[in-house]
Formats: sequence, C-alpha cells, structure tokens
Amino acid sequence: MLDDSLLRPALTFLLRLCFRVEVQGMGHYRAAGDKVLIVVNHQSYLDPLLVAVLLPKKPAFAINVFQADKWYFRWFNKVVTLYRLDPLKPMSMKRLIQDLRESAHVVIFPEGRITTSGGIMKIYDGAAMIAEKTGATILPVRIDGAEYSKVSRLGKKLRQRWFPKVRMTILPPLESTKGAKALYDVMTHAAFAATPYRRHFLEALLDARDWHGGSHVIASDITRVNMNYRQLFAKAFVLSSSCAGALARGAGSRAMGKYPAQPPRDSQDYVAVLLPSGLAALVTFVALQTLGKIPCMLNFSSGPANLLHACRIAGVKTILTSRQFIEKGKMESIIEALQKDYGIIYLEDIRDSITPADKLRGFAKSLVARRALAKVIARTSPDNPMVILYTSGSEGVPKGVALSHTNILANVAQICARLDLTPSDIVFNALPVFHSFGLTVGMLMPPLSGIKTFMYPTPLHYRLIPDLVYDTDATIMLGTDTFYQGYAHYAHDYDFWNVRLAVSGAEKLKESTRRLYADRFGLTIYEGYGVTEASPVIACNTPLEHRHGTVGRPFPAIECRIEKVEGLEQGGRLMVRGPNIMLGYLTNPVGSASDSTGSCAIAPHFAGSTEWYDTGDIVDIDEGGFVRILGRARRFAKIGGEMVSLLAVEELAGSLLPEVAHAALALLDERKGEHIVLFTESPELTRERLVRHAREKGVAEICLPRRVAFLESIPRLGSGKVDYVALGKK
Repeated sequence: MLDDSLLRPALTFLLRLCFRVEVQGMGHYRAAGDKVLIVVNHQSYLDPLLVAVLLPKKPAFAINVFQADKWYFRWFNKVVTLYRLDPLKPMSMKRLIQDLRESAHVVIFPEGRITTSGGIMKIYDGAAMIAEKTGATILPVRIDGAEYSKVSRLGKKLRQRWFPKVRMTILPPLESTKGAKALYDVMTHAAFAATPYRRHFLEALLDARDWHGGSHVIASDITRVNMNYRQLFAKAFVLSSSCAGALARGAGSRAMGKYPAQPPRDSQDYVAVLLPSGLAALVTFVALQTLGKIPCMLNFSSGPANLLHACRIAGVKTILTSRQFIEKGKMESIIEALQKDYGIIYLEDIRDSITPADKLRGFAKSLVARRALAKVIARTSPDNPMVILYTSGSEGVPKGVALSHTNILANVAQICARLDLTPSDIVFNALPVFHSFGLTVGMLMPPLSGIKTFMYPTPLHYRLIPDLVYDTDATIMLGTDTFYQGYAHYAHDYDFWNVRLAVSGAEKLKESTRRLYADRFGLTIYEGYGVTEASPVIACNTPLEHRHGTVGRPFPAIECRIEKVEGLEQGGRLMVRGPNIMLGYLTNPVGSASDSTGSCAIAPHFAGSTEWYDTGDIVDIDEGGFVRILGRARRFAKIGGEMVSLLAVEELAGSLLPEVAHAALALLDERKGEHIVLFTESPELTRERLVRHAREKGVAEICLPRRVAFLESIPRLGSGKVDYVALGKK
C-alpha cells in the first residue's frame, strides 16, 4: 500500500530525485478540513502518482471507468482506493457521494482525460455534480512541468524530456461549486495563480529559454530570418553594450559613432522607441530591459504633435529608430520635428559600428545570460515600470500608460490559463508594437510561452498578408474587424487553412465579418476586449466558452462590476481590477526634455489589484458572465433627456450596408442638447433610406442621425480604430 512505511518514502524520494518535485501551499491542504474534493489538472500519466504520494494523507481517486480499465491504471487500483465512474450509469457515483458527504479526501481530474491541447480541456458534468451534491470543500491543485515529460501526450507540441522539473501548487480551499462552468473557473484560476508572474520580465524570458531550449525558434519577420532564444539574447547584449554610452549622455544623431560600454553618468530611465513590428523591435525591447531602461513605444501613425506630447510627458531624451523605416514610411518630416528637442539614434548606425569582437562578447554573455542579468533583475522590482504605452487618442490627447513587469506577466498568464497555446503554434502578428495588443500578445507572449511569432510591419497590406499567413503556416491570427474585412477581400479560400484561432479586438466585430469567415474560410473569429490600461486583455471568447455578440468572459483574477449611468436602462460603466491593471498614467515630467533628469512622474492611480479602474466603456454582463459592449461612455449622445448610443447608430447603418465603414458623432445642439451626424463611406446611404431601414428594424426615431455625410475615407488610427478627433474636424 502507498502508506506503507517503506514504499511511500521510497516513492517520494524517487520523485524528488528524478523530477526535483517542488510542493507549494501545503498549509492550504491542512486548512481544507476532513471533507475535501481535490481538483487536479491532468497533464500526464505521472499525475496520479504525484498526488497520491506527495499529499500527507492517502486520498481516494475518482476515475472514469474507461480510463480505470487501461493497463497503466490497473496497478494503481491495487495500491489506492478507486471510485470507478461510468458516465452511462449515474448510480456509480452513489458510493463516492455518500463517502464524501461523511468524511473523505477524494481526488478527481475534472477533464476526465490527459490533455492533448496543452490547456485545460472541457469539464465533465459528472465532476461538477460530485462537487455540488456533496457540499465538500474544493481544494484546487495545479501540476506544472509534467507536460514536458515523456509520459505526457504532447510529444508533437512540446520539447519533451525524461525528467523535467515538476511543481505542484496547492491553492487555498474554496466552498463547494455548482456546475461545470464554476469548476472550470476554479481550474483556470488555479492555472493562473500557480504561475509566478510577480517577477522581472527577463527572469521569465530566461525560464522560457530553459524550458524550450536555446535553439528553439521564437520569432521571424518579413526578412524571413528565424531567431531563437540564444540569438535573441546575444543580439540584445550586443545592442545594449553598443548604445549604453550614448543613452547615458542622451546622445543623438549628431553624436553617432562607436559607443563605449561605460557605466551611465547622466542616466535616462525612459527611452523612446519608434519602430515597426519586426525582429529589430523585439531585440531593441529586450536590449533596453537588459540596461534597466524603460521603452516608450511611440505611435508613429499619430502625427508629430502627439509624438512630441508622448516624448514630453515621459521626459525622454533619446529616440531609437531605423533609417530604413523612416525612409520607407516617408516620415522625414516627423523626424525633423522630433530631432529639434530629442536625440535620434538609428539602429543602422549602431549595426555598422559593431565589430566581430562585440559579437563574440555578446555571444559569450548569452551563454551565461542568467548570471549576466542577475544585477539588473535584482535591483528592479517587479512592480517598477516595464514599458510605457500610449492610449489611442481616438477621443482626445493620448495618455501615457505605465505598465509594470507584474502587469504584463500577469496578463500573459491570464491569457495562457484560458487558451490552449503550445510551442507548436505560430502567431501571425501584423499589429504595431505601439498597440497594447500587438505588444503583449503579438510580440512578448510568444517568446514567454515558447511560441513562434511572425511579425509583419503593417496590417494594411491587405493583398499580401493572407498569402503570408498561408506561407508561414500560421495557426493564430490577430486583427481588428477592419483588417479582417480587408484580408477577406483579397484572400484565397485556402489561405487560412492552418489557422485555428483568429482573435479580434479594438473595435466591434461586425456580424457580416463573422459570417463571412465562418462561411467562406470555415474559421471562427473570437472577439475579445481589452484596454491599454489592463495590459491589455480583459475578456475574450474561446473555443471552450463562446457566446455570439459578446466579447467573452473576464479572464482569471480580473474582477468586474458595473456602475449605473443616469439615463441608461441597460448596462453601466465597467469597472475592473486585477494584477494586470496599470501602475498609473504619466503626469508632467520632473524636468523638461532638455533637462538632465530624463525622468517622469507616474500618478499612483492604481496599484495592481487594490483599486478599481474605470474603463469608460458601457457594458452589460449576462447571467453566464459574458460581457456585451454597448459603447463608450463618451460615445453616447444625450437627446431629449435620453442617452443614445453612437455605436448603435453605427451598427444600424452597418446592418444596412455592411461592406462599408460608418462612424457617428454627437455635436452640440442648442435646442436638444446634442444631435447625431453619421459619416459614411457609401454615397448611396441617405438619411431617408436609413429611416426606412430603422422602421423595419423597429428602431426609435430618436436614435437616428439628423444628418448623413459622405466621406471617401473615414480617418483611422494605426490600430484600425476610427479617429474620432480627426473626424470631428471634418
């Protein structure tokens, strides 16, 4: 028996010797009491042995009868108590429920099988019924690392080895749950909570390299050059040592040359980055982290005035960019405006100054990267700023958003807890890296998870991108409704054959776009929702949980509440909090751009999970927890004392003419307070036609625009969102 005085210690010794098993949270096990249902994720054939041997009290196991009859469970039946559950015979649970009601520790794998997706699979109703009927305390247990072993079923998706390090995390006990959805939430939250997200970004990247191997390819771009972990660190070390001196002096384009690798004298913490999505952006980002600098990702599509504002509020001195990018993007006028106050460093000049000795030193450092980065990791708190992003500015001046290492890593962990992502995936990311979704999900999450990302410099090449998705064998696509519409116009029916997960955000996914991809490409677009201040993802539909017309359910550890808005009968302002919520907004810099401080102040508006953040979005949350976006708080017009959603006006026009874009604005009205103007790219849309369509739909006349105006092209930001500020000047 497993509790035999010799067998149990022997098995414990072997597991700790071979798999270096680490058990965390044993105090939670003792606090659970005597009537406990232990809920465990199922990653490998090793899992039952780990739980049976490493928990203090020998538990019983509830196992599907078809699994229990397989050869690898027959021996297990001889050493522990097994409850054989037959889904076709509900009475098979009777004894288990009776024993658990009295007093017992029972282990159950709610997925009913070893995962083959890499994530949590569907939860069987039988497991949920046991929790509900017995009223037992739920004790979540999360096993990590066993999926990399030779006894998992992910051999084609992960780099397996005989004896990977295994960690078993026991989470705090919970009250009994009701339903499979609640049990699924318990398991996804356990997956998130067991992830060490409160640490430095570089530490997480080093751990990913160790798990997947230094030669594992993690990134590529339009050059078709593949880059692995070892090359990423080597290039980052070379770049950081080459430009450290220039950054210390705030040097610019007039002070280029060979930069000595000397300690910074007049250090600047914040460094602006003006680069498109590509390998250069990833290397630059990591290089700045190795120097302890904070990248400020500039939105090159926002115009000189907004770029100057972004640099000013961050107190930067220097901008890292690419001469080739500036020339191809025809942004010479932007550089002329910026270099009056800020130093410009071109990556091409740094590249030309690098010697073979520099490359050799960078390669040598990459071999001992953990030791080389120990100091910068030790002196940087996980709650310090890691990156500065800027809001879209679609409704005003962009704000600088300070995101910490904890914020970004927490959001990555939340995404991975809900989506089955594995190193066999390839992400196609054409979203810009100044966009929060393009940065976190498109550029940082893949290398942190061992996934390859293909980065393309612009999402606007509608003709080329579908063919590139096909050519790269991408399995994951990121985009907005506008971009998906553009791709579909030029795509071959087979271009998206290998895509299994297409995610849309930033703007509402039109019904016509969703239906087009489902009917023509056999592809479901999963709509999600996020804001820059949340690092950015808050909710998303997934293959396991999908409700049409919503943006999905909030991810683990994200709390939501709705504040009522006067004049609105349905929904209210969405307030959120969680570890992914920003540190705060940038305030006025301590010194001007020309001062020696090179620093800025962050309004401590939020502290991770302690304060509520007002998203400014009007939403409704249904009984299943799915979030439905009704509009922006600012995007409501008050007409005759009633609140009218401008998004609803746009959707009404879209239901009539879905092939073209529409945008509604509220303008001041002396008589009614405000009135609505609808801008459209269709010359055929008239107010009279829209009125007839509204009557057929049963839409009240108060919700109709007073005027319909034709524009050949509605202005948009680089993220694909409508630029309402520019539109208001039309």
